[in-house]
This record gives sequence, C-alpha cells and structure tokens, in this order.
Amino acid sequence: MPTRTTSLWQSDTPPLAYPPLAADVQADVCVVGAGISGLTTALLLQRAGRSVVVLDGGEAIGCGQTGRTTAHLASAVDDRYSDLENRFGLETARLVHESHAAAVDLIETLCREEAIDCQFQRVEGWLFEPDGDHGPVLTREFEAARRAGLDVRMAAQAPLTAATPDAAVSDATGPAARKVGPALVFANQAQFHPLRYLHGIARALEKHGGRIHTGSHAAVIEGGAHAHVVTSAGHTVHCGAIVVATNSPVNNTVALHTKQAAYRTFVIAAEAPQGTLPHALYWDTAAPYHYLRVAPGAAGKEWLVLGGEDHKTGQDDDGEARFAKLEQWLRAHVPGAGPVRHRWSGQVLEPADSLAFIGRNPLDKDNVYVVSGDSGNGLTHGTIAGLLLTDQMTLGDQAPLADAPRQGWAKVYDPGRSALAAAGTFLKEIANVVAQYSDLVSGGDVAGPDAIRPGQGAIVRRGLHKLAIYRDEAGTVHERSAVCVHLGCIVAWNSTEQSWDCPCHGSRFDPYGKVLCGPANRDLDPAA
Repeated sequence: MPTRTTSLWQSDTPPLAYPPLAADVQADVCVVGAGISGLTTALLLQRAGRSVVVLDGGEAIGCGQTGRTTAHLASAVDDRYSDLENRFGLETARLVHESHAAAVDLIETLCREEAIDCQFQRVEGWLFEPDGDHGPVLTREFEAARRAGLDVRMAAQAPLTAATPDAAVSDATGPAARKVGPALVFANQAQFHPLRYLHGIARALEKHGGRIHTGSHAAVIEGGAHAHVVTSAGHTVHCGAIVVATNSPVNNTVALHTKQAAYRTFVIAAEAPQGTLPHALYWDTAAPYHYLRVAPGAAGKEWLVLGGEDHKTGQDDDGEARFAKLEQWLRAHVPGAGPVRHRWSGQVLEPADSLAFIGRNPLDKDNVYVVSGDSGNGLTHGTIAGLLLTDQMTLGDQAPLADAPRQGWAKVYDPGRSALAAAGTFLKEIANVVAQYSDLVSGGDVAGPDAIRPGQGAIVRRGLHKLAIYRDEAGTVHERSAVCVHLGCIVAWNSTEQSWDCPCHGSRFDPYGKVLCGPANRDLDPAA
C-alpha cells in the first residue's frame, strides 16, 4: 500500500512479496488479507489440516495496518476493564482478558515453534493519568482488572516525568520533572517487531503447505455452496469457506460499518541512548490518549515509539500539528529523548461497544467469516481471530466446540451482536456520519485546479459534481469523482499520507483514486 510516510518497522525490513494469483485454484479456505489476522488464521488452519490460499491486494505482505502499528501486545486492553464490566458484566470482562492473554501466549509460542526472530520480549505495562493526576480512574481500573483476572499492582511512581510542555525538560532534576504517579503495573504484557513476526508467520505458512499471493485484489467475494473469490485479474479461488481479514470488511455494505468508526492515529519514533527508559508499555488516560514503548536500536541507541493524538478519518488534515503534539508530550515525559527520525500514521477501527468483530459475517452465508474492529489492539485481536476462527471451522457448532475453552469467546466477539450495549456511542457516531453528507452540497476546497500546488490534492466543485483533483510533482493534473464508492460520502485530502480519505466509514484511496483500504472495494469513479 503506497503511503507518504514510512514506519520504523518498514524502514528496516525489506518487503516480502509473493507472485500474484495466475490461475484458478482450489482450497478449503480462502483468506483475504495478509496482515496479522489473515496470516495467523491461515497458519493455524493449515496446521490443523486445512488447505489455505491467502490473497492480498498489496504489493507485499503487511503493507496495510500491521506494518504501521506500534506493536503493543497487551492483555491490559485500551478499553478499560471497569467500562467493560459496567457495560457487559464481569464474565465478559474475564473472557476479554482471557482471550488477549491467550493471544500473547500464542505469539510467544509461535516465535519458539516456528523459529521467528522478531525481538519478542515480555514486559510490564504501565497505566497512568495525565501529568500525575490523582483521580478515581486508576482505583476503579485496578479493582476491575483484578476481578477480571489480571496480574496488576499499584505503584507510587512510573518511570516517566510529569513535566509540563513549558517546563525545562532538559533539566530532569527540578520539581517540574517530578515522576508520574501513581500508576497501575500489569505483568505479562509483551512487544515485538511486527513485520519481522509477520514475515516469520508467512514463511511458516509456506513450510506447512499454505499458498500466498500478493498483488491479487479480491474483487468478488461470494459465500455459499459454491464459495469463491475472484481477483481483479479474473482468476478464481474455489473454496469451502472465506475469511475476510482486511481490517475493514470489503464484502458487505453496512452490516458492520454502522457499528464502528475509523480513526487516524499518529506515531513518532525518536532515538535515545540505551537505558533512557525501561523496556515496558506505557499508556496514559488522556483523551486523545498516548501510548509509548521502547524498541531495540543499534550502536548503543534505542527507539522511543510514541503514538496517539487520534482523529476521525477524513475529518481533519492537521498531521503536522499532531506530530508536533506527540513530540511535545515525549520531551515532557522522557527528557532523555533524542531526535525524531520516523513519523507515520495508521488506521484504527473503534467499535461502538469496544469489542472486536470476529466470526461469521452478519447477513451472509454461514461460510463467510470476518475480522474487524481492532479498537487499538489489532495485533492481539488478529491473533484471537486465528484461534477462534480455527475452532469454528474445524470443530463447527456442535458439542466439541461447546466443550472447548474458547467457546465463550464466540459470543463476546460475535459480529452479529447488537450495538445497544453502547447505544449512546452508537447514536453519536451515526449522527457524525450523517453530518458528513452535507459536503455533497457545499462548495469545493479551492476554486479550480490552478489553485492546487504540485504534490497536493483538493476537492473542486464543477457544476453538480465534486471532483478529487491531484496535481503530481511534475504538475500534471489527475481528476476522479470525489464521491466514495462505498456509500456516497465526499472524500477529503490527507496531506500527511497523500491519500483521499472518506469521512463517513474510513475508505481510503491513493492520489490517483486507486482503493487502498475498505470498506470500499474498488477505485474512485472517473471524473464526470
């Protein structure tokens, strides 16, 4: 997936590509999407005796969101256990913890069994309130997390400073640089290099007989008695079941997209001397919140990888300001941080009720499965999907599955569940989407193509039509319809990633209108 920015992981890992699908083939399962969800599911199914073909429209595996994460592996999920217990009850909170902890355990096991060298490391996770506030949030979360089964303790201080942005962050000895505290400390969290892990999973899948094809966009996805997936090149995978693991499902129009919202999240990676900060996961409770970790570097250096400052996809174009806020936060909380070397953004899908969607696709044939709604925990949710979908496809819905320890997960992550458990959030997001359709009758960003600088894009109104116009670096103008092919919203220019982003459901297109990610599954239409 072409983007303007490059993640830390992409910068030090050569792409791993496979030949496009060049003929019709047969398989027990066709997996669409070669990120962590798709490849983990494919590997576990292949190891369980199913034949699997993986298709991905990108040029290489992991060029979607897996390669743009910060790679936290946490059972202390982004959505608070106190909120989960209030919304769904204690049993669901326990199952959420159980599933995420099992996902981290499985990643560690696969690293060992498949000899994957990906810097996997068990670490603690630290949760603290912004600037050392002493509110009730941590107390509530401590009690709820313990009830849910997590190994958690309260600490008086975290290894970060609580310096304000205006404080003398170069001097960590004064009162402005006091330690953040109190904090919750979660045991048995983990971190790794996501692309090296994904490449290891892909090679393990090949070793066990699985087939992977990149550059193979799934244009038609059809379940039922004659299930099949057809690529844009016209080649077909005939199969018994289909897994759609494309972050945002591309095989339906509204079944899940009204129950989750797309957000852009921003990341910086700064150099620091080894030992500047203990290797751990760090999260604050701000809104928007921040998340930090330490990654191995070279020549006596490490990487401080900080993410946050999220906004709704397609509804702001202020990436430079978001990166600046991240750097300001980093220097306030880690005075030893060095220069920022990498900046990038990614896409997060937030379900209204905080729980991922893993299982049979709603309103579809019984043999079509989806994985979506990462909610900031995409790496563990994607691994949970491998475990749960393998159970569902190998054990079925009969007695063996009812007796399996993961049977309770199916209900928690059921894609067909009602959104009424989070009715307030659901209605708020629906109202936000409806408001975006006002762009259909508004004016353009600029009067015409002459006002667009090289390397930039803008929306231009031409009569009754709105056009997405991009002027490339050579000055050539490229025009497409600005109407998203998913549900008709007007796309917006994302100058950080040089893409057209839909503000309704998060579809994204490159500067020339080629689809990058769903729910849209085809390019923007030609200009009228």
